[in-house]
Formats: sequence, structure tokens, C-alpha cells
Amino acid sequence: MFRFTRPLSQAIKHTTGITGLGVHANPVPELIKTYEATLTQLSEIPQTSVYRQGVEALTRHKLNIVNAASGDIASIEKELNEGHIEESLDIASDELKLAAKMVEWKAWEPLEEKPERGQWEYVGTP
Repeated sequence: MFRFTRPLSQAIKHTTGITGLGVHANPVPELIKTYEATLTQLSEIPQTSVYRQGVEALTRHKLNIVNAASGDIASIEKELNEGHIEESLDIASDELKLAAKMVEWKAWEPLEEKPERGQWEYVGTP
């Protein structure tokens, strides 16, 4: 009987191997929930915002990958190419927090003060 349970215990991930990043018990539904929450948060930003357009496209692409994988964690990790699925969850959580901050800051609105001369000029550009 021991021989039958040994492969099963080897298939269970006990660590990510990354300090401070633990194994998530059920990462796929949490990742889907985080992507959907990000899309909901982005809906509060005007559609003309470049930030919204970029993040929305990327988040939808990642959500499609996760949904197409039908719960296969190895496939999700390979297609997202962000390392462990826990890392993808960490990245998604950070993006959700940033989207909330962008709404708070109203980053799409014009500047309150006129920028100083040369502030938006970069070295090597004409």
C-alpha cells in the first residue's frame, strides 16, 4: 500500500522554493477572482486611459489562459510564463492594488500644475 501513496505524496507541492511565497491551497479560483476584480476596478477608469487599455487587455488575455486550462496548473504556469502560479497570483494582486490606487489618484485627469520646462524631455531625443 505504501507504494501506491508515494507517487501521490510526491505530486503535492509542499513549497514554492521562494522565501516569503507560500503554496496556495487553491490558486486557480483565487487567480480568476483576482483577474475579475481587476477588470471590475478598471471599469471605473475612463476607456480613453492608456493604463486601462493596456492592463485590461493583458488581464483579459491572462484570464482567457486560465479559463482555457480547465484547472491544469502546469499548463497555466507554462502559458502565463510568470513562474509558479503563486507568483502569478502575487502579480495579479499587486495589479489589483495598483488599479485601485489609479482610481484614487485619478491619474487620467490633466495635471493640476503646469510641468516645469524640460520636465518631459528625455536625453537623446530631438
